[in-house]
Parts: sequence; C-alpha cells; structure tokens
Amino acid sequence: MSSLKQSFNAVAESYEKYRPAYPSELYTDVLLYANADVKEPLLEIGTGTGKATEGFLQQGFANITCIELGKNLAELTRNKFSSYPNLQVFHAGFEEWQNPEKKSFALAFSGTAFHFIPYQEGYQKVSSLLKKDGALALFWFVHVPSAEPVYQSIREGYEKHAPHLDDRNVPSLEEFIEERSQLTLNSGHFCQLKVHTYNWEQTYTAEDYLGLLNTHSGHQVLSPQQKEPLYKGIKKAIQDNGGTIVKKHAVALFLARKKQIKK
Repeated sequence: MSSLKQSFNAVAESYEKYRPAYPSELYTDVLLYANADVKEPLLEIGTGTGKATEGFLQQGFANITCIELGKNLAELTRNKFSSYPNLQVFHAGFEEWQNPEKKSFALAFSGTAFHFIPYQEGYQKVSSLLKKDGALALFWFVHVPSAEPVYQSIREGYEKHAPHLDDRNVPSLEEFIEERSQLTLNSGHFCQLKVHTYNWEQTYTAEDYLGLLNTHSGHQVLSPQQKEPLYKGIKKAIQDNGGTIVKKHAVALFLARKKQIKK
C-alpha cells in the first residue's frame, strides 16, 4: 500500500494536468448537507494538487487546512493557492498529523484519497477533528468499464502485460457504493448517510489518455518491462480507432454526520 500511496508524488505535474475536475454539482450537494458558514474551517485529507480544494474556494470557503503526504504535491498546492492567506497545506500523513492549532472543523472532505488511510483509524480520527455537528464528505472517481471496440483492443494489452489491472476485475459502481457505505456506517463514528453519483463523458487523444492512466497508482508502479509495451499497445489501439477515445467518468459522493456517542 505504501508504494501506491506515495506514487502520486512522482507525477505531481501530470496529476494537475490530466486529472479531471470534480463536477460543480458535487460542491453544491456537499455544502447544502454540511450547512457550514463560509468562515468556518474545513479540513481536506489527501489534497493532491488541489483538484477538490478549488471547488470549495470557488464557493467562497477559503479557510481550509490541507493535509498531503507527498512533498511535491504539497509544494505544488501551496504555490497554487498562495494568494489565500487562510489556506494552509501541511506536508504530512493524515494518521500522523497532530492538528497543531487545535482547530475544530465544520466539514472534512477527501477526494479519491481516503481509501489509503487505515479504516478504523481514519474514521475515528476525522470524527475527533470535527465539531459536534460536523459533516464528512468522501468522494471518489469510480472506473466504469466500456464495451466499445477500442477498449476491447486495449484489454488485450492488459491481459498480456498487466492482467491485475484488467478493468473487468474491478468492482462496479453499485458494488463500490455498497462497500463504502457499509464502511462509513460500520465505523461507528458517522450516521445520516447520503450518497450522490455524477456521470459524464470526456474525449481524450491517445497522448492525453496515457497521461491520465499514468496518474493512477496501479499504472505508476508498473515496471518498465510492463508499462512500455502496454502503453505502446494502448496508443496503437486508440490511433487505429479514429485517434481519440471517450472515457466514461463517474464520481460517487458519500455524506455523513458526526455521530454523537452517548456516555
């Protein structure tokens, strides 16, 4: 897990360039649920290059504490948002971060990162950092397999060079929602779960699609002997099918309220 967790740090610039933004509707749903004042502090877990951070800034929420394990990612994000004096970026793992200013947060959020944190420790710690009626927003990009001919050709390359990354083996969106919903509720620290999904399509050139793939941890840690022929085959498949590829994007959002533990 540690190598996967650290892999994004090596592709900070690519992550910023190729990863898609989260849909604007997601932020509307989060803030409606959280009912937070724009001056209240927010906590972001696994900031990356600030893809999720931007959406909250655009909604007027600029008092954000960002936690990012990757040094390069943290530095990129710190520079990117340097004009926001109340936005802090800490280079640290969430498990080790000590909340030096002892803030109590109205909302904690994490975009495609919370699964890297140990289950029980993650939910317990984020709950302890939230104010009494604080909210949690966890959201992920979830892969949606396609039956289009270009993807069938691409899968042949995965079968040969990286069968463990064959997208026919990944959980469906429905399975992912069920699993994460149970983890959130069974943690014992959150309640009032609500789930939203967002779907859209995006067209990529072969170069941009490979750039996107290379920001995913499973592809990042492939050996050169695997990655080079795999990427060569993917590029050829796209070029042979018109030069572009349509990617189906899906994001699942999980909203929950801090559970009040009776003493």
